[in-house]
Amino acid sequence: MPDKLNTQEAAMLREELEILMNERTCLLKVAGAAAVLVANTDGRNMPPEAAEAAEMLSQCVNDLSEETLKDALEIVHAEVAPGDL
Repeated sequence: MPDKLNTQEAAMLREELEILMNERTCLLKVAGAAAVLVANTDGRNMPPEAAEAAEMLSQCVNDLSEETLKDALEIVHAEVAPGDL
């Protein structure tokens, strides 16, 4: 009986891990797209409300770890100049 329970628990953990990895991939795509948008946006040409939202988005992108940002940019196939990170 304990072996069956461990097998079921392992299967559930595998499923949960797969769900989390898929979610991470989706979030990396969002973060990568946001980073590209921020890098290519001039806030001076925006309405104040949009500029405020862009500033918030920019801060969130800047708060990412370097490794996460690299993963995010890679997943959206963005090219980064050396020294930009």
